[in-house]
Amino acid sequence: MSESKHIIIVGAGPGGLCAGMLLSNRGFKVTIYDKNPEVGGRNRALHLDGFCFDTGPTFLLMKGVLDEMFELCGRCSEDYLEFMSLNPMYDLVYDDKTLSVFSDQENMRAELARVFDEGTDGYDRFMDNERSRFNRLYPCITRDYSSIKSFFSLDLIKAIPWLAFPKSIFKNLGQYFQQEKMRLAFCFQSKYLGMSPWDCPALFTMLPYLEHDYGIYHVKGGLNRIAAAMAKVIQEAGGEIHLGEEIQSLIIEQGVVKGVKLQNGEEVFGDEVIVNADFAHAMTHLVEPGILQKYAPSQLEKREYSCSTFMLYLGLNQVYDLPHHTIVFAKDYHTNIGNIFNKKILSADFSFYVQNATVTDTSLAPTGKSALYVLVPMPNNDSGIDWQAHCQNVREQVLDTLAARLGLSDIRNHIESEKIITPQTWETEENVYKGATFSLSHKFSQMLYWRPHNRFEELDNCYLVGGGTHPGSGLPTIYESARISANLICKKYRVAYKDIKQSAWLKKTKA
Repeated sequence: MSESKHIIIVGAGPGGLCAGMLLSNRGFKVTIYDKNPEVGGRNRALHLDGFCFDTGPTFLLMKGVLDEMFELCGRCSEDYLEFMSLNPMYDLVYDDKTLSVFSDQENMRAELARVFDEGTDGYDRFMDNERSRFNRLYPCITRDYSSIKSFFSLDLIKAIPWLAFPKSIFKNLGQYFQQEKMRLAFCFQSKYLGMSPWDCPALFTMLPYLEHDYGIYHVKGGLNRIAAAMAKVIQEAGGEIHLGEEIQSLIIEQGVVKGVKLQNGEEVFGDEVIVNADFAHAMTHLVEPGILQKYAPSQLEKREYSCSTFMLYLGLNQVYDLPHHTIVFAKDYHTNIGNIFNKKILSADFSFYVQNATVTDTSLAPTGKSALYVLVPMPNNDSGIDWQAHCQNVREQVLDTLAARLGLSDIRNHIESEKIITPQTWETEENVYKGATFSLSHKFSQMLYWRPHNRFEELDNCYLVGGGTHPGSGLPTIYESARISANLICKKYRVAYKDIKQSAWLKKTKA
């Protein structure tokens, strides 16, 4: 029956590609449309004069989830991609010390003992306890919450004590670590969700745990190669991907999505439509006013969104002796966080992240050169900041800070190619609502059943994938959103599919 059913996917981002990969290999006719000339969405490659950058995500966490998606299609991820485990995973730079972070516990204990004076007992308790938390919460993450009945599951009831509500991730870490800077080493990961560690729910303590127990990976050629590999699997199964073709609107008749209208006026009809565009942007731009209620533009405006980012992609004619990943904390981290999330103003002193991937992967730049990726968390566009007026000043501030904090004093002399993405260009060029690069925030009232459902609750024959739907932001959870939506479509049409009940890559809780 699946062969006669046509699935249209809006957007060739990680979620759309993963859903397309699963459904095309289950016999559905899959057609994907994307406005960009390359697949990947914010996971696509950015090419500048021989330099290659990832537009958005730069490291792979929970590799086992990606492996499973290929396995479900009868493939092996290693046949398409070359993975490089990073150890140390990254360096953390404080105002007075630097910590190298390892995924093997022996090296991590030694490094913590070298940098901090409170010992490593808390680290051992962190690993044991957070492994238990993750194993209990993971089944809840991978469930469908398209109905209130699915919400009240035995898995979730068992996991309730592990939610640690209403603690934040920073407060939760207080049971393991006393010093603030030590806690920051295990909670800055809340930025992966675009949230403050003082606001991000404690259940997300699973993020640093996952790094420390499972490690992080680079993909040769950049994480954009994952998108290219998924596109190849889709095409091998007979699916179609149309690039450079932007969607103008969804075709909706009496609350039922019938297909899509392209910017050139062409209408394409299908049996189901999966929306992989930024959720709030899609609901405000692809759906005619008056159709939606719960997610009408006036209601979306009231929701809470993540922070944004200022991006600087630099093609340099020199190789720098920097780690693959470096996270630099603002000297006054509290003030910087407050400026981003509460005051929504620019900071003179800011935190930032630098990827210097060419030290691991020389394919990303010409010989003797390097591709430097710089990300600075910024307020989203609720700030009202005029980025056209502030862009160059912030760029100069970033370059000055790279010199002051990382010793790159001569970097201006070595810039051959450059691209900047501001919070405003995230919104106007990348179609990200409010420029909030991590979509809806992950506060409790916008999670699980209260996050937009994978089977969209306001429109029939419409499914959602990506960071704005359940389970949330980040590549592994976006892949899970694709699995959930693909499985729901299969169940609707009674199409049998392979399922993995217990992920083989999960480490068991210690007795």
